[in-house]
Amino acid sequence: MEILAKNLLELRKAKKLSRQAVADAVRISAKSYERYENAEREPVASVLLALADFYGVSLDYLVGRTEQR
Repeated sequence: MEILAKNLLELRKAKKLSRQAVADAVRISAKSYERYENAEREPVASVLLALADFYGVSLDYLVGRTEQR
């Protein structure tokens, strides 16, 4: 999912956070988060929910189903 990867990168950079900081906040490894941003892997539903909550966006926005946050 290239859109998910793009959105994760943009959201993290907008908040000026490191990958490690985001990974720690949602309780995953920094390597896993890096793989999500590089579109090498897709997160499971529980991680998607945690990321959406962390960034304050909807799941639809995160996966590119809507442009509104």
